[in-house]
Amino acid sequence: MNATDLQHIVGGFEHEAFGSQAAFRAAMNALSYPGRWTAMPMQAERPQHGHGASAVLLLSLLDADCTVWLSPALAASDAAPWLRFHTGCQLVSNASEAQFVWVANGDAMPALASLLCGSDNQPDHSATCVLDVLAVEDSGDAWTLSGPGIAGSAPLSVNGLPTDFTTQWTANHASFPRGVDVFLSTSTHIAGLPRTTRIAATAAQAHTEEA
Repeated sequence: MNATDLQHIVGGFEHEAFGSQAAFRAAMNALSYPGRWTAMPMQAERPQHGHGASAVLLLSLLDADCTVWLSPALAASDAAPWLRFHTGCQLVSNASEAQFVWVANGDAMPALASLLCGSDNQPDHSATCVLDVLAVEDSGDAWTLSGPGIAGSAPLSVNGLPTDFTTQWTANHASFPRGVDVFLSTSTHIAGLPRTTRIAATAAQAHTEEA
């Protein structure tokens, strides 16, 4: 990190302890209730690039022992030095080596199967993927989610994911206890998709993935 980078880095949490705790609680709430959009407390300055909720989420989760891969748009932006400066995280060039993956909206998502998935004995040695998505869509093509943390089933509509995401997710879920956990992020909200969650696509969505 050079002097030019440092000059343009904005601050982190307004109050380190309170801000970090509030963001971490939001993250745990999102994972406890999969598919439920949770407002991210924005008690921090944020880089200009990448969704603000993603930046605050990672600011609360990362430390100097964490490896992070940023998609190309983020790696070339102010988000990279901002994360490095405030968390001490280690940026890596291969997504397959990262404990955390952050993908900007518009950048290609690495295949979930290519990311760290842990092992049967150490399922926690897996990647967490943060995906910037567009504004939430309330449409008839919502996914149907089920699994732990969901009473019966719950709908979730998202715009901005790969067309084959549900196919990838089915394989990811089937590898339990191994697998990748995902946070979907708009500019202000996050939704959790832990590997225990099942996603059923509509018939129209399934046809799109097969095409």
